[in-house]
Amino acid sequence: MPDQPRAEVTVDLDHIRHNVALLSARAAGAETMAVVKADGYGHGAVPVARAALSAGATWLGVASVHEAAVLRAAGITAPILAWLDVPGAEAPPDVDLSVSSVDQLAGLSGRRIHLKIDTGLSRNGCPRSAWPELVAAAAASDNDVYAVWSHLACADEPGHPSVDRQAERFAEAYRVALDAGLTPRRHLANSAATLDRKDLHFDLVRVGIAMYGLNPLPYHEDLRPAMTFRSSVVLTKRIDAGESVSYGHTWTVDQATNLALVPVGYADGVSRSLSGRFDVFLGGRRRPVRGRVCMDQIIVDCGDDEVLVGEEVVLFGTGDRGEPTAREWADIIGTIDYEVVTGMYRSRVARTYLGESS
Repeated sequence: MPDQPRAEVTVDLDHIRHNVALLSARAAGAETMAVVKADGYGHGAVPVARAALSAGATWLGVASVHEAAVLRAAGITAPILAWLDVPGAEAPPDVDLSVSSVDQLAGLSGRRIHLKIDTGLSRNGCPRSAWPELVAAAAASDNDVYAVWSHLACADEPGHPSVDRQAERFAEAYRVALDAGLTPRRHLANSAATLDRKDLHFDLVRVGIAMYGLNPLPYHEDLRPAMTFRSSVVLTKRIDAGESVSYGHTWTVDQATNLALVPVGYADGVSRSLSGRFDVFLGGRRRPVRGRVCMDQIIVDCGDDEVLVGEEVVLFGTGDRGEPTAREWADIIGTIDYEVVTGMYRSRVARTYLGESS
């Protein structure tokens, strides 16, 4: 059979395109910003950005100015907003910047900026009490105030009262900007609100996790996960009843069984807290991983089935064949699928792409 990599993340760019097209259609009347921060949520910022732009996105969003510079160095010319960095970080001149305070504004001249109001997330953004001062200072500066924006805290919980409360505060902040003589655009909706709150689309929506095929809402959407994490079998053996497996001997065989050794572990993105709690897809079916996850390897229980060295092992993927998904991992270890996929950017894990020529 063909050689298999030690460990590999495959990103299906056609799935990215499908998801962006779906989200852009749902946001009809508003532009779409594809958020590619954290190296495209672990999927690769540059190829993902190109795929998203080809599918209808017109903006890109990043956290740091370094991330913006990487996109520009790759020849990407679409508008980019960078919204969070350390003081003094220098951005390419054609990258939009977010401003949340008068102090941040004071260090800028001749830039296109997006003023951020804190409407209730209590994270980044200007406090409501300081908003009129920031708006007045921005209006008096030589910067181009392109937009007013904010971020929703609970849009992934449809019907949560905070969403309407934040929308009301956002409307108040926008009126303050209009009263100061500004004519900014507005953007508030994240992935969940793009799918669930048409009334909050305004001029631009920012799609992050949904673009990668991971659904932020508790009901079905036709989103296709873009990332598959796979490895292969490097050793098989049969052990007798009474033998134990891996560090700490946390699992003991009650009858003879075949084991398959897979060369991935917590150094490769397989959380140690998954130990004894997850399956992989091997030989056409799900099979349990036994014992503790090690730094470099896991051990799969194959029962009486014989598997071959070199056979593909899918740790998570789309779920279409019954394989585990990133959401399943997240649910097991008590986190979110964002963390699972973003954490897959590892030095020992190859990253390859499908659909690059589309």
